[in-house]
Amino acid sequence: MNILDKIIADKRKEVALRKQLIPVSQLEQSVLFDRKSPSLAQALRDSDTGIIAEHKRRSPSKQVINHNLNVQDVATGYESAGACGMSVLTDGKYFGGSLDDLLLARASSSFPLLRKEFMIDEYQILEAKAYGADVILLIAAVLSQSEIKSLSEFAKTQGMDVLLEVHNLEELQKSIMPSLDMLGVNNRNLKTFEVSLDISKTLSEEIPDEFVKVSESGISTIEAIKELRPFGYQGFLIGENFMKTDNPGRSAEAFIKELK
Repeated sequence: MNILDKIIADKRKEVALRKQLIPVSQLEQSVLFDRKSPSLAQALRDSDTGIIAEHKRRSPSKQVINHNLNVQDVATGYESAGACGMSVLTDGKYFGGSLDDLLLARASSSFPLLRKEFMIDEYQILEAKAYGADVILLIAAVLSQSEIKSLSEFAKTQGMDVLLEVHNLEELQKSIMPSLDMLGVNNRNLKTFEVSLDISKTLSEEIPDEFVKVSESGISTIEAIKELRPFGYQGFLIGENFMKTDNPGRSAEAFIKELK
């Protein structure tokens, strides 16, 4: 069983428990549920830097990245740095995140927020909306084509943007459908955790132009972004690079300034 299978098995149990405790009707009564979501895809199209900055305390590959920061400070810092949006990890067991992180980020910022989570159920999309997210992530490696279709279409009915993440050509080919806004290529091999920008470069020509292309993982330098731009990438997800510093907002600001 690889790490991804393990995460998904745990996630199924977690979602089943959450559903027992908090009914959908309660999520729909959230103060945030009816707000209109700003579009991350549009923000990336309009931006000359395209940075999606991430809040991530730890990960299975790097046990601790940063446990000392308030998510609200990080959100405020990222927004004033000029990031297009923020990705908030809400998985507890493997990434040390929570839905409360999303809520606090929403309370302290107004730019688009992505709930970064292992989505397997429509319920999680309603949770994301109730806690202030504007965008959901779907991971092709853990979903069938019909699951991608039903989850992405459901997110669109909720007025949310959809970022679909792929790791290889096979995942990409099963995933291309009109209910997606952004296609993200993860440069990390999920089995070995090795990172290579060649994955983004190779897959770029297979992604139709109507989708915003996003490159994820292992992007830590201005050079990497400049290298990927000619391949049509407009979005760049950066987490560890900012989070491992004492002030992620300030490091994002310096990075974005230099990129301009």
